[in-house]
Amino acid sequence: MRDAALFRNHMMRQIRSFFDERSYLEVDTPVLSPTLIPESTIENFATRFDNPFLSSVELFLVPSPEIYMKRLIADGWGSLYQISHCFRNSEQLGKIHNIEFTMLEYYTVEADEQDSIAITEELFSALADGDSPDHLRPPFAHLTVEEATKTLAGVDLEKHPRQSSLAEEARRLGLSVPDEGESWEETFNRIFLTFVEPNLPQEKPLVLDRYPAQIECLAARDGAFRQRWELYAGGIELANCYNEERDRHAIDRYMDDEYARLVGKRSESGMPIPDIDREFGTIISHMPPVSGVAMGLDRLQMLLMGRGSLDEVMLFPLSRILG
Repeated sequence: MRDAALFRNHMMRQIRSFFDERSYLEVDTPVLSPTLIPESTIENFATRFDNPFLSSVELFLVPSPEIYMKRLIADGWGSLYQISHCFRNSEQLGKIHNIEFTMLEYYTVEADEQDSIAITEELFSALADGDSPDHLRPPFAHLTVEEATKTLAGVDLEKHPRQSSLAEEARRLGLSVPDEGESWEETFNRIFLTFVEPNLPQEKPLVLDRYPAQIECLAARDGAFRQRWELYAGGIELANCYNEERDRHAIDRYMDDEYARLVGKRSESGMPIPDIDREFGTIISHMPPVSGVAMGLDRLQMLLMGRGSLDEVMLFPLSRILG
């Protein structure tokens, strides 16, 4: 494992040099927060701060540093990057999953998601060497979500904007879909995870963009689509990018809707639900135009080293600690 530690050290220096040379400021924000951006697809780790002189406070390990980085951008700090530990509960442990992982997150002001593709290609060019496989070398290949779903699953999303219609397509493909209570996004994910993601082209890094607007997130909307892309390499999801939403009403609506989904999802499990910072939407509505990318560095290192599992690049994966 010492070779993996040496490789990681070199990779981190390269990443920092890349962003420093482009005048990004590296920041270091907390991993504990009393509030989080609600995401119904993510379970959070909770802990409690106890003090004999203060009221007890429930705190959560952050799944992403964006809740603090966006505040700095709104305060005029310019383009930022951070390498941080992030945490997601209730996820599997396996070849490409660990509940504690290292995230590279970078925000480029006065840029959109298309600008971030070029920046990320430059980063991959800086990290790849003569021994790196082709599926890590720019230029990136491109597919829209609609193109990928039509080609690999035989489903034309444009013809199925309603959940009921998309559910019929999913059943045609042999998937089980409940008669009621499922969103368009949940039905889409059944199709995507079963037929599309496992069969994405792997010859080059692949940008999958123009996500349907029915997939709720904090990416700005452009008609029927979100200004968002995800990056795959070797069939593995590596990064997620948004042209960040800055409309306060859209942000507040998203957070209220996701919080309601969390309440419904966790009413039976009894897991704690992070509070919403009601000022967050107002704060980040003051951001300049900005594009943000979140990239999993453990997965990237695994691919750069030609390894087949995170256990081969992480010094103490949870599977080994527990095993």
